[in-house]
Amino acid sequence: MFSNKVLLITGGTGSFGSAVLERFLSTEHFSEIRIFSRDEKKQDEMRNALKNQKIRYYIGDVRDFNSIEPVTRGVDYIFHAAALKQVPSCEFFPMEAVKTNVEGTFNVIKAAGINGVKKVICLSTDKAAYPINAMGISKAMMEKVAIAESRNLSNTVVCLTRYGNVMASRGSVIPLFISQIKKNLPLTVTDPNMTRFLMSLNDAVDLVLFAFENANPGDLFVHKAPSATISDLAKAIIELAGKEVPIQIIGTRHGEKLYETLCTREEMAKSEDMGKFYRIPADNRDLNYAIYFYKGEQNLSKISDYHSHNAERLDVEGIKKLLIKLPIIRKELLGHEIKEFYV
Repeated sequence: MFSNKVLLITGGTGSFGSAVLERFLSTEHFSEIRIFSRDEKKQDEMRNALKNQKIRYYIGDVRDFNSIEPVTRGVDYIFHAAALKQVPSCEFFPMEAVKTNVEGTFNVIKAAGINGVKKVICLSTDKAAYPINAMGISKAMMEKVAIAESRNLSNTVVCLTRYGNVMASRGSVIPLFISQIKKNLPLTVTDPNMTRFLMSLNDAVDLVLFAFENANPGDLFVHKAPSATISDLAKAIIELAGKEVPIQIIGTRHGEKLYETLCTREEMAKSEDMGKFYRIPADNRDLNYAIYFYKGEQNLSKISDYHSHNAERLDVEGIKKLLIKLPIIRKELLGHEIKEFYV
């Protein structure tokens, strides 16, 4: 389906965009891949690292429709990863999160519809389920915008993927723990009972590819993943490093959840189990809501959310088996010389 097609990746110099780019550069898929982002320095570093004539680089911002619209001309597929993702930044500057995550997504979808793009995959986050912080609220609104717009487009399929924290991505806890170990500092753990899904960048790319191949308008896809406590994750990294390092409990940070929720029970009530993934179909009610005042979901109270507290839980040994697959672990802790893709 991707043969001789053109792919646009917004936020293409970030961890997700780079991982998707790496996957497609290793295949014969796509005749052209367009990277759209604000950071000219990262684009220049990527250009010099990859030296691939298939890639085209565009400077711009999804907040500006006149910036993103020309880049979507002649594009077949869009992977929309551009976003403000850091919880503290969005807490202090919530309107900036709205401009990028909500209005920026609307601009991408609007441009895609105008220029006949076949499919748009928008990346969301577990923080959009029962949001308690500005970043999660902005992503929840992004999901609503994408689903609403998917109803209005006849030739462009818009869908979503939702994921938790990605292991070893920028700003995540694994690089922090590695840095602390190398500096002989204690590993700082907010709450030892806090759980997180253990999802790799490759898992995230698999999720995106599955969505490209299987999405109907407005679908939301979630990748099933094992989980672990932050305490066990810290212990696994310490054991792999082979050092005696203390763990320091610092307390839960503002806006931080005890566990990641990937699907609410309301979503699970209508979900479709697709093996490694859940598909959450769009709510396709029309503007006449009257029937829904008299007819509801009978068994909703019996259904549970899908979150990292009730997912498959790995112990320290299970976590170590996952961690040793990560390039950053093999290079920084195990001393293996490997060729890493630029992210």
